[in-house]
Amino acid sequence: MIELRDLTIGFGDNTLIDKATATIDGGSLTALLGRNGSGKSTLLRAIAGLNRRYDGTITVGGLDVAATPSPRLARALAFVSTERTRIANLSCRDVVALGRAPYTDWIGRLSKADRDIVDDSLEAVGMSAYADRTLDRMSDGECQRVMIARALAQTTPVILLDEPTSFLDLPNRYELCSLLGRLAREHGKTILYSTHELDIALKLSDAIALIDTPRLVCLPVDEMVAAGHINRLFHLDMLYRKD
Repeated sequence: MIELRDLTIGFGDNTLIDKATATIDGGSLTALLGRNGSGKSTLLRAIAGLNRRYDGTITVGGLDVAATPSPRLARALAFVSTERTRIANLSCRDVVALGRAPYTDWIGRLSKADRDIVDDSLEAVGMSAYADRTLDRMSDGECQRVMIARALAQTTPVILLDEPTSFLDLPNRYELCSLLGRLAREHGKTILYSTHELDIALKLSDAIALIDTPRLVCLPVDEMVAAGHINRLFHLDMLYRKD
């Protein structure tokens, strides 16, 4: 679970989010939406502990992010950035094994239990057959699945993803977000991802966290649509029905 209390984030005189209070529940997939420049990445980085310049409180699994050392926080949440990753000398299994870093000794030695978690994480995202292949020989969609497997291997209750569908074609966008929803529900994870894909977010997510500067509203998808927040922000005249 992620809890925000009286959260204010901004730069100089530019307030992106002002005194926001919201709860993002576990076992669910939540899409973070907002216009360009609204602060989606800034908010994700604040929750991840990578940007601690804010007022208010962010708690992840009961931990105050601002007061929690990075090694301890790494056992509470995993963060997948939007950057393309191409590591020529590491296999997919090696990359996923990096997720075990918070639990290994100072030389990064993996136990049998660690190796089992790595294999289970690859299997969960459908990448077991690619375990020995290097990322430079894989598609963007395959690479993104590997990075999600790395986050799973970190065995944290919370996973944050910044624009995970950015470099994917439409079928792979749907496939990836369907995977995230399945992982959230089957593994009881709190998964929060930012996206510009409004249609995918509405169809495949359980809840929406909407930045309507300087407000942040977090509601189940049906309630968000019924309240008119989506239409008002994006100027849409649309009917939405979740299949």
